[in-house]
Amino acid sequence: MSEIDLVASVGDLDRVVVALRDFIHRSGALRAVALTPDALVDCGRLQPIEVTNAGTTVALPHAIELDVDDPIAVPPVIQPPPFEVVPEALEVRSPLGVLHAMGDAVRAMANNIGPHVVVMATFPTLPPDRALSISARGDEPLVFALGEETFELAD
Repeated sequence: MSEIDLVASVGDLDRVVVALRDFIHRSGALRAVALTPDALVDCGRLQPIEVTNAGTTVALPHAIELDVDDPIAVPPVIQPPPFEVVPEALEVRSPLGVLHAMGDAVRAMANNIGPHVVVMATFPTLPPDRALSISARGDEPLVFALGEETFELAD
């Protein structure tokens, strides 16, 4: 396993790093990942942020100050309580509208980063061993993943 270089900037991708980091802190997500046409930005809660571009992966300290002139808008989002899941029934329970609201926020994050961008955010659940992930790209149906199972949700 090779070591990943620690850097203080990833150039133009600093905007994506700042937006994803802000999104996870506002939404309570455990992780947010953006797949752009040229790069992958993986931001875990309080973890080094990994950026893969042109086959090279580097990391930035999570708390690093980045000077971004033109920040990407982070959608308004309120941190929900952990989603309750019943794994054997493949069921997710949340207050009315919260799951859709989080899906809308993930979609807005993808669209704000740019066209053809996929954003996946992973949210805490109870029990904690089955995190819930929501993926979005453009106007395509949202994709929810609970463990190995995936589901689409049309608007």
